[in-house]
Amino acid sequence: MKSAKPRSWNLKIRLPKFGGVFDPAAIKAKITEKEDFTGSPGFWDDQKKAEKTMAELKFLKSKIEPWETLMTELADLEALYELAEESGDETLTPEIEAGIAAAQASFEKNNILNLLSGDVDRNGAFLTIHAGAGGTEACDWAQMLSRMYLRWAERRGFKVETVDLVEADGGIKSVTHQITGDYAFGYLKSEAGIHRLVRISPFDANARRHTSFTSVYPFPILDDTIEVEVRPEDLRVDTYRAGGAGGQHVNKTDSAVRFTHLPTGIVVACQTERSQIMNRATAMSILKARLYEYYREKKEQENQKYAADKKDISWGNQIRSYVFQPYTMVKDHRTKHETGNIQSVMDGDLDPFMESYLNNSWKGLDLSADSDDL
Repeated sequence: MKSAKPRSWNLKIRLPKFGGVFDPAAIKAKITEKEDFTGSPGFWDDQKKAEKTMAELKFLKSKIEPWETLMTELADLEALYELAEESGDETLTPEIEAGIAAAQASFEKNNILNLLSGDVDRNGAFLTIHAGAGGTEACDWAQMLSRMYLRWAERRGFKVETVDLVEADGGIKSVTHQITGDYAFGYLKSEAGIHRLVRISPFDANARRHTSFTSVYPFPILDDTIEVEVRPEDLRVDTYRAGGAGGQHVNKTDSAVRFTHLPTGIVVACQTERSQIMNRATAMSILKARLYEYYREKKEQENQKYAADKKDISWGNQIRSYVFQPYTMVKDHRTKHETGNIQSVMDGDLDPFMESYLNNSWKGLDLSADSDDL
């Protein structure tokens, strides 16, 4: 029997250096502390507090258990390799190679989740899309991007609700989606900025090439652990009739709500619910999310990091370009990640771009938008 020894297998998959935001000893200590607390008398007397603790415990376990599982799988795989090497059994080759590929995939997935360690990275997100320079073209582009992100959320099993929509000729002027799911904001924060489209315009009788711009900006959905104070005297509240489809009641009463936060000038609106009370609650959630980001930027003095929504939605400020003609390409100007399969991207295949951004951010590289041409 031929020896399996000459075959080259890389069982030494490089694991991350533990420490910093990911400290297994500290996480295990917190798990033990919370498990002891859940077993204390009267733990379930405060239902809300108990549920919060159980959710925190589940989250802590989700941070470390995948790595422990991977380490066990690697140990088993190495033992299988040694057995094949000693016995010269080449029939184990496919199993070992499949195990290596699976371990590598698990490592990459776990490492990405390890990078999502911000205070609100695990939260859901409000995703706002605004059409910019380009007229009808830009409104159509905003609608295309909206569909792209909805398809991305659908791929991940996230819940999506449209909380505000302003329609326009050829598409939408602006839209805000509420996307609920683990790490929705952590992934979507990579999308903040100006997105440029280059294509032969379907609205141009002369079939000329047009360039359109749309801004995308995510805000975290805040939970009860993060307090944002909104004083009544700082708010201007406007009510109006909602537009578009939605039934007779929604179009005949002043159910839509717009909040203007006077100290910051932040404006949010919600018009999709039939009840003004429900629209008020949703608008307040969006406002608190916007204020959280605003004060966070101010406190950390890192305005450039989240300044994408403040830039002109026009040439020179794009973070990513989508070219439909004369060739097909999607290129991120910050990470240089690109692909020629534009249809896949428009169908929601955004994870490679998001993961490239997270990996480069973790390495401390400059992620400012580069306005180079394609």
